[in-house]
Order: sequence, then C-alpha cells, then structure tokens
Amino acid sequence: MAKKVVATLKSGKGNNFTKVIKMVKSSKTGAYSFKQEIVHNDHIKDFLASK
Repeated sequence: MAKKVVATLKSGKGNNFTKVIKMVKSSKTGAYSFKQEIVHNDHIKDFLASK
C-alpha cells in the first residue's frame, strides 16, 4: 500500500505535495511524538508553525 502512495505522489499533480513530519511535545507527560501529514507545498510553513 505504501508503494502505491509513493508512486502516486511522484507522478502528475503529486509533485505539489510534500510529506511533513513534525515532533510535538506532550503537555501532560513531556514525551515527544511525531505528527506526519501530506501537505501542499504552499502550506508547509503554516503546518510547522501550528501547535
């Protein structure tokens, strides 16, 4: 299934999107977790700036 997603993103309009991974700190435990999302290239800074 992952191969299908990668192949779709490489061809056609998929070049306009980027997979972004952000490290988020939990307020309760203080532990870090990772939040990943496929975002349009114009909205990468907005995603990284949000909490």
